[in-house]
This record gives sequence, C-alpha cells and structure tokens, in this order.
Amino acid sequence: MNRSIVLLIVVAIFVLVDAYVFQAIKLISPPQGMVRKLILGFYWFYTLVTISILLFFAAGGMEKIGSVGRNFLMSVVFVNVIFKLLISIFLFMEDIFRLVKLGYDTLFPSHSPSPSSEVVPAQLMDRSAFLTKTAIAVAGTPVLALTYGIISGAYDYRIKRTTLVLPNLPKAFHGIRIGQLSDIHSGSFYNKKAVMGGVEMMMSEKPDLIFFTGDLVNNKAEEATEYIPIFIKLKAPMGVYSTLGNHDYGDYVTWPSLEAKRKNLEDLKTIHKQLGWQLMMNEHKMLEQNGEKLAIIGIENFGAKGNFPKYGKLDLAHARTDDAAVKLLLSHDPSHWDFQVRKQFP
Repeated sequence: MNRSIVLLIVVAIFVLVDAYVFQAIKLISPPQGMVRKLILGFYWFYTLVTISILLFFAAGGMEKIGSVGRNFLMSVVFVNVIFKLLISIFLFMEDIFRLVKLGYDTLFPSHSPSPSSEVVPAQLMDRSAFLTKTAIAVAGTPVLALTYGIISGAYDYRIKRTTLVLPNLPKAFHGIRIGQLSDIHSGSFYNKKAVMGGVEMMMSEKPDLIFFTGDLVNNKAEEATEYIPIFIKLKAPMGVYSTLGNHDYGDYVTWPSLEAKRKNLEDLKTIHKQLGWQLMMNEHKMLEQNGEKLAIIGIENFGAKGNFPKYGKLDLAHARTDDAAVKLLLSHDPSHWDFQVRKQFP
C-alpha cells in the first residue's frame, strides 16, 4: 500500500481517537473561564500541529528536510499519539464496563439496585472525572519518561566495564583493553558538544582496540558528515574496526533510484575510511604480536528476526582464520549469535 495512503489512514484514526479523548478532557476542565479556554485551546493546537505534520509527511515532505528536523517532527507526533492512545484505552475499558453493566441491568432488572440506591448523575460525573484524571496520570507517566529520553537520552553516555576471560587467548594479548561502541545514529543528534563528551569518555579509558558495531546513521550518509571532526578522534594503538548495521543501508527511506541508494552506501563507506576506521565487509583481519595471532572477524548486518536484512556472510569472513586461537566477531544484530554463530561456528 502506498505510504501516503497509510499516513492518511493514520490521520483519520488519530482524529477519531482525538475526538474521543477530547470528551474526557472537557469533563475534567473547569466549567468556564480562561483556564478552560487555555486547556482546550492547547489540546486542539497540539492536535492540529500533529495532523499537519502527518499530512506533510504524506505529501513527501519527509524527504525534503534534514534528519534533525525530521526526527524532531516525528517525536512531536509520536509523543502525542502515544499519550492519547494510552488515555483512550483506559477510557475505552471503562466504557465497555458500563455497557456490560447496562446490558446486565436490562436483562436482569430484578438484580438491579433499588431506586433508592441508584447512583445519581452527579455521582456518575464525579466518577467519570476521577477515572479521566487517573487515565491521564497513568498515560502521562510513561510519556513524560519518553519525552525525557527523546530530549536527553541520546547523550546519556555511560561506561560499562566488563572483564572477559578467554581460555585460549594468547599471552601476547593478555590485558588488552577493547572499547566497543554501537548504534551512534548520527541523524538523531543536535548537540555536538555532548557528542564530543561521549567520545572523550571513550578515549579516557585508553583502549588498545576500538570496535564500532553498526548504525552510524539513521538513514543517510550525510547525517554523519558534520560529525566527522568529532568521530575522527576515536583512535586506538591497535586500530579501530567497524561494521554496518541495518540502518546504514538506507533501507528505511525512499530513494529516487537504486543508484542513489547504492551511492549513499558508498558514501558511508567513504566516511568510515575518512575516520580511519577499518570497515569489515564479510572479512577478517589478523592481529599478530610476538608471533601469536588474534583474528577480528567482521560481517555485514545479519538479522535473524523479523524482516531485518541478512547481508552478512560469516562463512566468507571466517575462512582462513584457523591460525588464530581466538576469534572476535563484530556483528550488529545480537540475534545473529544464536541463529548462526553458535550452531555453525562453535
């Protein structure tokens, strides 16, 4: 189905959900005055902004703006949609309960409460207002966490140190420090200073080797261009080795031609070269110290789940590595390990 049609269907569903949630928002708003106008006005303003963004994407506007702007607009839509979907699910469950109760009271009137004990309309309104406020609180908690993650999560860098015990590791390589990075997704950044801070954290660990295991960008090679002066500072005495992730191939964006898509991938490979990273494309590299060998094997993306691509050719990369007592595999997708590595290359 055409992507524009899908987006238009999404807009229609969103409008229906919005109208449903709006009734609840009206219920908990002050009965009159400026506060009520501000609440309802902001609600519809955010809704119209969201619909406008979706229609902009449906018209092909996504391809006409930079990755940072695109990600920002998508975040605005995502947060709004998730918030209102969570509220509507909560309210829908309450409405279902009311319908079931109404049906039961209609079919079995003898079991219904006596007139003296019936709930009066004011009590029903109070209950509805309470449930609406609860729904907003329940939906708002994860949405606030999500919003915080979108704003600052991309720069929440942390160092995790792990000691690996490899029984067959040659003595010449005992004690080497390997720094591993993955899923940089340059297109999500807007704060170069924060990104530089992450690079400095890595370099402060003084790694002997650095491995980058894919997804340098979200969709296009150009996303990483302005960060070359920062990423080039990732250096290690024994080299920096990298692989490609599923996002690096440009599979999640519409290209004017296959040639344009191929050129994008070649541009990304060139960036790895400019950074001084040795991009491993279904190949291996032997490291040798004091006559002892260690193999670094790097493959293209291989996803064992869903529709993720299986570009990796481990048999090709693994060939002629028998001389190495230990082989270190660089593979982007963790599902590759159980699907192929443990079974075919124990």
